[in-house]
Amino acid sequence: MARARISTDVDEDLLTRARALSPGSTDAAIVDVAFTSLLRAHSEVDRSIDALYETAYARVPVPTIDEWGHLETFLDGA
Repeated sequence: MARARISTDVDEDLLTRARALSPGSTDAAIVDVAFTSLLRAHSEVDRSIDALYETAYARVPVPTIDEWGHLETFLDGA
């Protein structure tokens, strides 16, 4: 895996607390865990949004005409 060097300022208390949770870990390893956690959290949000869309479209399929009109025709026009 390719590595990239970063240099940044961080909240000192936050860094101290993160180091205390991972004794013996390098700062780079702690940052890797933080980035992985951030990406996982966003991935979970994306999956939950996708599931909501799937539920909505199962309940009211795209070809359904409603008070807003006909979505397929609208998309053709767009």
